[in-house]
Amino acid sequence: MNRLYPVGIQNFEDLRSRGYIYVDKTSLLYNLVQTGKYYFLSRPRRFGKSLMISTLEAYFQGKKELFKGLAMESLEKDWTVHPVLHMDLNTEKYDTEASLENKLELTLKQWEAEYGYNPDEYSVATRFEGVIRRAAKKTGQKVVILIDEYDKPMLQAISKPELQTEFRNTLKAFYGALKSCDGSIYFAMLTGVTKFSKVSVFSDLNNLRDISMVNQYAEICGISEAELHQYFDEDIHVLADKLGLSFERTCEQLRVNYDGYHFCYKSVGMYNPFSLLSTFANMQIGSYWFETGTPTYLVELMKLHHYRVEEIEHIVTSGPVLDSIDATSTDPVPVIYQSGYLTIKDYNTEFENYTLGFPNREVEQGFFRFLLPHYASVSTSKSPYEIQCFVGEVRKGDVDGFLSRLQTFFDDTPYELARDREVHYQNILYIVFKLMGFHTEVEYRTSRGRVDLVLKTSDYIYVMEFKLNGTAEEALQQIEEKGYASAFAADGRKVIKVGVNFSDATRSIERWIVA
Repeated sequence: MNRLYPVGIQNFEDLRSRGYIYVDKTSLLYNLVQTGKYYFLSRPRRFGKSLMISTLEAYFQGKKELFKGLAMESLEKDWTVHPVLHMDLNTEKYDTEASLENKLELTLKQWEAEYGYNPDEYSVATRFEGVIRRAAKKTGQKVVILIDEYDKPMLQAISKPELQTEFRNTLKAFYGALKSCDGSIYFAMLTGVTKFSKVSVFSDLNNLRDISMVNQYAEICGISEAELHQYFDEDIHVLADKLGLSFERTCEQLRVNYDGYHFCYKSVGMYNPFSLLSTFANMQIGSYWFETGTPTYLVELMKLHHYRVEEIEHIVTSGPVLDSIDATSTDPVPVIYQSGYLTIKDYNTEFENYTLGFPNREVEQGFFRFLLPHYASVSTSKSPYEIQCFVGEVRKGDVDGFLSRLQTFFDDTPYELARDREVHYQNILYIVFKLMGFHTEVEYRTSRGRVDLVLKTSDYIYVMEFKLNGTAEEALQQIEEKGYASAFAADGRKVIKVGVNFSDATRSIERWIVA
């Protein structure tokens, strides 16, 4: 097979002229242009937003030859050429106030070189207004404005309130030019990972139509099940041969690892396009999306607000919460959702609440793998090996080896976490056991009550209870008194009861007893 997979290709002209596979989204883009003027779309990174913006740019530049064989070729009759102002905010590290100003300054200079400059325009916002009006006047056609990753500066400053405020004020004025120049604008599209609330960046842009959770456009980015088979059935057959699996089993592997994104209620599930294309390019399953970018800002947000990691799998929330991010909010859930680490699993029509969950195995496993070194005393490079050792010890019945290894994870717990020590302990335990759960069976409840942890392997069942500033004896006694182990009496596997005590004095596991 000599098929070209557009892994990381974000330029539509490059993709089409070099013969890369293109999953045709142009009928949806045509509908956008014909039915509205100002749009906003949020999608996770690496989900095709930049390619969508580039496709719109080629369309408005009248590059008809690039659309040969696509839906747009038969839909569009006029191919009117418009001046296009395209800005990508993804190409800068925004760690100082000047970094955003410099990026806007550079972009404006490029536009002004083409459409003219007015020395009386004293700010980036007024210069943007001037460029829009001059571009329309010079060309005789209204302007198209395409802004990709509008929120990159805000996201990078999410743990720095003062810097974020500066960025917000700058961008609010800059984007406000779209409203003041309405008569000179034909079409505008802003994209980003997240949507900051209208009281901040978008307060002057109340004419934007947000299509992020509109079912009609749920498939505008990503790859649906139907598209997977329409464009890639041949590739799945080759992949199946490489993996030594049946076609059906290979489809299931792709579904479990990369499908499951739902951007609105009752929408079709979408596959992560980057991971899917990378899988076909390499002909092997991998954690491609997660390896291209890590959610450091999410971890900072979770730790800043002492978020209980366990709660991430039991989230029920409302549409308005998911719809936008308040820069002053202490709730990390909207950021986690909009960044693509959680997705919509269900919707309660009576209470208008959404149930969230991980979209697929790649995201779930990658998320917990990334969290571990940020919470526990283990390096990023060693954490996968440590989990492997954990699982090996649990499978062999080596309780002392397993708990000794766990004990090292709690060593050197920062003193500043003292006031939230219990949450910190719980977070480490939960992350470790979630990662082990990809290789062993993990339960937290029995018919006799909630056990702190039940781990199951092919040979053993571990029933574990944890205490903070108590004793290991008390933990073991609770297992006995509540009869937790008896729930597994009919099981043929050996039941191992473990009582564990954590100590604030040592900031680690103080002692354990095995019975």
